[in-house]
Amino acid sequence: MPIVLQSGRMQWVEAFKLSCVALVMCLACPASSMDVIVPQQINALNGTKINIPCSFTSCYKLDPSKFAMNWTYQETSNSTEEMFMTYKNKITPLKSSRFGDRVTFTGNLEKNDLSIAILDVQLADEGIYNCYVRNPPDRIPGHGTIRLFVLTELPPPRDSTIAVAIGASVGGILALLILSMVVVKCIRRHKNQELISDEQKMEEEGKVDGEGGTEEATKQP
Repeated sequence: MPIVLQSGRMQWVEAFKLSCVALVMCLACPASSMDVIVPQQINALNGTKINIPCSFTSCYKLDPSKFAMNWTYQETSNSTEEMFMTYKNKITPLKSSRFGDRVTFTGNLEKNDLSIAILDVQLADEGIYNCYVRNPPDRIPGHGTIRLFVLTELPPPRDSTIAVAIGASVGGILALLILSMVVVKCIRRHKNQELISDEQKMEEEGKVDGEGGTEEATKQP
């Protein structure tokens, strides 16, 4: 998946994608159809607020008495997971020396949205975030993994000049190729027409010669 950009447009795209996936899943509705949808990677600017999205699809309606969710953090893939938020009948942020009170739940359970937000992102927040979901009667729990990178400054804007130049060059080359093909086709057609005209002329001359020879033969005694 591509790098996630935190914007309203991204959230709309994610919601639309989730709706499409949910529709397909529910049409099939196998015995175990839970699927967790998360971005693979997110970039956050140090000191800002970052939203970490997590959604799931299921053919079964969420039952608050059976539903379960856990959010955990790892520094690396080999590190021990630290749980900082859970759901068992209600959303419960857990005490964490790393995050303190900076993590909030921003999702909507009625829409299968389990997203969270981290306030005042720190360099120490960089790492792996796991979103675990259980929604009986789905037998197999869902799991999504997001890699968060914390940047100290925004990356420079991409210069589109090169892309435009390349596009213009490719367009020019294609135009020349098309023009060349048209010219070659016209030349071939013109030559074919000349050959046809020459053949027709030769046939007509042959007919004239044949008719003249026949008349001379009839005049002889």
